[in-house]
Amino acid sequence: MDKLPKIGIPVIIGIILLIILIAKSAITIDSGEAGVLYRTFGGGVVTDEPPLGEGFHIVAPWNKVFVYEVRRQEIFEKMKVLSSNGLDIQLDASAWYMPRYEDLGKLHQEIGENYLQRILLPTIRSAARSVVGRYTPEQLYSSKRDAIQREIFEETKKIVDDQYLVLDEILVRDVTLPPTIKDAIERKLRQEQESLEYEFRLEKASKEAQKQRIEAQGKADANTILSASLTDKILQDKGIEATMKLSESQNSKVIVIGSGDSGLPIILGDQ
Repeated sequence: MDKLPKIGIPVIIGIILLIILIAKSAITIDSGEAGVLYRTFGGGVVTDEPPLGEGFHIVAPWNKVFVYEVRRQEIFEKMKVLSSNGLDIQLDASAWYMPRYEDLGKLHQEIGENYLQRILLPTIRSAARSVVGRYTPEQLYSSKRDAIQREIFEETKKIVDDQYLVLDEILVRDVTLPPTIKDAIERKLRQEQESLEYEFRLEKASKEAQKQRIEAQGKADANTILSASLTDKILQDKGIEATMKLSESQNSKVIVIGSGDSGLPIILGDQ
């Protein structure tokens, strides 16, 4: 060190300090993240500029950067809520959300990094209690799950839209009823299904009976019309015509003309 020029020592010290300063001032924003800049001597949280994007940034060492994930995220929540008749219902739901990128500074300034616990989850719970309270356990178990999911989403979205958050979807993944209520609902649904099947069989039998009545009536009407149109002369002519056709057969037979009823022939075969 004694051999170094006097001007060299300050330069080395300056370089070392510069390296330390750069190391403390450098920040890297990873993929899917953004940074909110806090200027200690310049007005605090920066809200009138875009957040720091992905990549390498140099920030004054006396300033701070708060990093947020800005990709779409999912959170799961189990809630106990009451149905319209006061029964305990467990609701398993999840939400797809993300911070609104252009308002990230306002989100940090007004709500903070724990915005999930402060805003999103309480809002989802409140909306779920409000919506589920309009329905009976039977509706929750069977036909209304899609409606419940949609209503919870709409009520939650109305609130979080003003809180610098983007809510993409709320999914109701499971509805758990008390076992006794669930069993009673399943029995009722089975009985309703059996009743519908019985009604279907009765209706089918009724239609089949009606069809048979119509066919029988049609045959009766046809016979009535046919009987009214047949006379003794027509029957004799038909009998003679049939006899002539039989006489042309190669089988051995004896035909006695005029010996039958109404003067029709009698046909006697070999046997």
